[in-house]
Amino acid sequence: MSDTTTSSDVVIISEAAAREIQSIIEQQGLDKEKVRLRVGVKGGGCSGFSYLLDLTETQKDSDEEFEQHGIKVIVDPKSMLYLGGVTVDFKDEIMGRGFVFNNPNATSSCGCGSSFAV
Repeated sequence: MSDTTTSSDVVIISEAAAREIQSIIEQQGLDKEKVRLRVGVKGGGCSGFSYLLDLTETQKDSDEEFEQHGIKVIVDPKSMLYLGGVTVDFKDEIMGRGFVFNNPNATSSCGCGSSFAV
């Protein structure tokens, strides 16, 4: 993050999420210099919007890019409207294992935690 960038301007990747993403990159034999984690939203889900996580080498000029814990993250401008300040975490617990989103912009979210409303 630059000096003028605040945590409400970017998607925050926790250390646990970064470790899991690094592990996935290694398991899939991806080029860690080229691959980016795309974080986004799309219409749908039980609350109106669904979160999107994707490992990709494709990046648009309009994408915002930043790096956290060695992970290069990209977010398209439209998704950034909904995702500024979101924390992506990874939980590995008895009740389940997976990525978890903590979105301060969401007015409500579904029980499964993968969709939200604003």
